Amino acid sequence: MLKYVDLFSGCGGLSLGIEEAGVKLIAAVEKSDMAARTFFHNFVDDASDPLAWSKYVDLSVSEQIDSRVIVNELGNVLADKEAMDKLSLENLDIVVGGPPCQGFSLAGRRDPSDARNLLPWQYLEFVAYTNPKAVVIENVVGMNQRFDTETESAFSQLRIALSETGEGYVVQEVLVNAMHYGAPQHRPRLMLIALRRDIATAKSVTASDGIWKSGFTDEVTQIPRLAPSPVVSRSELQTVKSAVSDLKMNDSQRANSYVKNLNEKFSSTTRKNIQNQKLNHVERKHTERTVQRFRLYQYLAENDIKRSVISIANGDSTSIRKIIGEQLRNAKYPAVAPDGTILAKTQNELVDLIIDLRTKKHSQKVLAWNEPARTVVTLPDDYVHPSEPRIFTVREMARFQGFPDSFEFLGKETTGAQRRKFEVPQYSQVGNAVSPWLSAAVGKMLTSILN
Repeated sequence: MLKYVDLFSGCGGLSLGIEEAGVKLIAAVEKSDMAARTFFHNFVDDASDPLAWSKYVDLSVSEQIDSRVIVNELGNVLADKEAMDKLSLENLDIVVGGPPCQGFSLAGRRDPSDARNLLPWQYLEFVAYTNPKAVVIENVVGMNQRFDTETESAFSQLRIALSETGEGYVVQEVLVNAMHYGAPQHRPRLMLIALRRDIATAKSVTASDGIWKSGFTDEVTQIPRLAPSPVVSRSELQTVKSAVSDLKMNDSQRANSYVKNLNEKFSSTTRKNIQNQKLNHVERKHTERTVQRFRLYQYLAENDIKRSVISIANGDSTSIRKIIGEQLRNAKYPAVAPDGTILAKTQNELVDLIIDLRTKKHSQKVLAWNEPARTVVTLPDDYVHPSEPRIFTVREMARFQGFPDSFEFLGKETTGAQRRKFEVPQYSQVGNAVSPWLSAAVGKMLTSILN
């Protein structure tokens, strides 16, 4: 059986797809004890007891390595020769991970203390030490932007560095979108997928020039050997409705084909194959004012009225009312929210409500039932449910990503602004993850080559 290590593993989105392809986990490295706890709980053993988990976190790297989850910074793992030798002797087939790389520069070779460069260089150091057959690096799309001081983007520079690491690698650059692989979510991501040069030569595997971009199966043409093949046609695109319509708070709808396929594909990969449970499906509590604003957002979306009408703030009262009134010329009255609440009986009442609920926050948006979700991020407040005046639950966000219902997220649901610098609660664990639908396609492609 092929073997892999997951660096910067988070809660395990990459691992879930790689294991679904039949690859065995040797170790996951994650510095956040919150995210690592969720990983351990779903892939290794029960971590629901906080005290027992706290004792595990205090173990040394060499002690944790036997349980396959190392709760530590990668730099400390690299400094532990006993642990690194143990991992090297495993003859790893695949190393995967998503090191933060936005500030990466080849100039980091001259200044290894530069914090922007430290983590990707550590990743490459691990690759050089363990000499895996294949390597996967995942990151956000912004990494492909070139800054004025650089001749190439961080992404291209990282590709060059990876190609020269160890014995050398053939590296394919890809821009992939999780919706092309089965996720009900528009989630573009950059990846470097690499095959060790000796193996690539033996198997006649080459990389295409430039970045290969994924698409729907009925629209994409040539697919490089080191790119994951899309599995969804445009007519098969999954939506918000297919992902979470059965999770409405006062409804008992049966799960549809998307949810059934999701659970069948990934549940057996996790430690707990729990069926018919709604884990992590806890409704967030909102103030009545926030609930009313969500209802207004929903009404505006249903009536094709621009969301920006609630952000109009400049001018005197008369001019503001006139501007808002012009944008409401096609509105229907009484104005009724999806949950049946009457918001206003006349235009004047609706204008009054909009002025009362005005906000400078521009990012909140109602997701549409018949479209894929927007990219799931670490903050849940920007995504409003299509028919209920609330944000989405952790479970609903996890459905958009591609986590089965048996995958349980542990720790706090969310945390305060200052604590986000060092805490990774459930919503952040989901938002930081690689979509398992995408990682499963990557795993399938790599196993087909390496086997």
